[in-house]
Amino acid sequence: MRNLGKVLLVLALILQFIWADGVEATVSSTEVVSGNAVELRIKAIGDDVEFPDIQKIDGHKVIETNSGSSSSYSYINGKMKSEHATTKTFTFIPDQNVTIPSYEVKIDGKKYNTQPIEIKIVKSSASLGQNGDMFSLQMRANKTKVMVGESLMVTVYFALKNSVRLSQDIQYTPPSFPGFTVTEVGDQNAYIKGNYQVQEVRYLLTPQAEGNFTVSPAYAKVGVADRGRRDIFGMTFGTKWKQTASNTLQIEVLPQAQESDLVGDFTINTTIDAQEVKANKPVNLTVKIEGKGNLESFEFPKYEIAGVTVYSDEAKVETKVIDGELYSTYSKSFAFIAEEDFEIPARSFSMLRPKDKQLKELAVNAYDITIKKSSSASSSSAKPHTNGVVQTKISQPVQTKEVVVEKEVEVKSVAWWMLAAAFALGMLFMSTLKWLPLVIRRTESPYNESEALKILYGHMSEDAKIEEMVRKLYARKNGDTSVQIDKKILKEMVDRVKQS
Repeated sequence: MRNLGKVLLVLALILQFIWADGVEATVSSTEVVSGNAVELRIKAIGDDVEFPDIQKIDGHKVIETNSGSSSSYSYINGKMKSEHATTKTFTFIPDQNVTIPSYEVKIDGKKYNTQPIEIKIVKSSASLGQNGDMFSLQMRANKTKVMVGESLMVTVYFALKNSVRLSQDIQYTPPSFPGFTVTEVGDQNAYIKGNYQVQEVRYLLTPQAEGNFTVSPAYAKVGVADRGRRDIFGMTFGTKWKQTASNTLQIEVLPQAQESDLVGDFTINTTIDAQEVKANKPVNLTVKIEGKGNLESFEFPKYEIAGVTVYSDEAKVETKVIDGELYSTYSKSFAFIAEEDFEIPARSFSMLRPKDKQLKELAVNAYDITIKKSSSASSSSAKPHTNGVVQTKISQPVQTKEVVVEKEVEVKSVAWWMLAAAFALGMLFMSTLKWLPLVIRRTESPYNESEALKILYGHMSEDAKIEEMVRKLYARKNGDTSVQIDKKILKEMVDRVKQS
């Protein structure tokens, strides 16, 4: 029997990426059940794009075509870079193995070609109802014996006969997974197999302790029309509920052969944008770990360096299933800001490979960072001295004299109408003050803090106040609610930078 991962993944985000100088060709799945749709997406990066006119793909008619576009912006060394992407989607339904050929795309006057993609037709792993059952529920795992920290995939298959007409939404109760951390993976996959509609729900399990565990059944209740009962008006039928339960699963969790930080087969890659910068200019380091296994619970340790301010973003973790195996990508970025030379220390993690029980090390190198000194820095001058004795000039205290100026006060009589007018003006002034904050609030348009951070980021070394504001914005972005920012000062600072 094929692995459970070799089922139809029409709605899954399992993509095969093929790059060719600004052109990206992807498919919704490289393995599908016969009769189900496949989407070919061709993405082109550029302003002027000409796509091919595709009517058939390896003999299969294209049943639908859609187009879309998007723009993205990034900041590199304080400069904004924009990128425009156009995507065209071609939908077809293969009934046999397909080779999607190479297509030519013209971008900004230049020709680019995609690479061919192989699509395989596979059988569904879902078991259908027995003896013409109206619906059924099955649960399967791609592994039943794992180590602590080694992930496995559990898939629940719900099959409903095509002829069944539901009067209520299906009520689904997921299984329980004692002893495991659980993540529901991606969208629910739905497709047709024979006379049944099949829906899959997948769960990623990671065991926390050794032992034998039982995964409890999933339950489903289906509401169908009860033709023997009608409502009080005799217009609609009642609902008859039918319930079913899936099987249970037995999972054996073994102790790790050796203690490790990670369980899987991963590689690590680090990139740093510069190792020599001006004072208070950021050094950006990105760490990326990817490979077979689960990285959902991995946490990269913080950098703590004396005299260095360190900022980091939230780690991005992506998971996908390929050929029944789980693959993960973990990415995290750091920004280091300092006034003197410093070193980014090395980091290392142990990794236990389940296949051969070998313990490996993943390492992040250390980096020496040089801070370029400003040529305008003034050198300190020594005080004059004689024979080693410092001469000190003592000044006489200055006597101060207080001068009191008498003020003549002239009192005049005030007419009653002047008092009345003053009172009326005072009331008008108070009314104006009452509405003034609203007027200011409407006319004032302070910048969003994240937008302001992007604008001010590249000007930190120009002004100490800008540097201080960027540090505050970073702290707010990282969740420090105790930091207070004056919106008026922020707006004036951003306006000044944009006009310079």
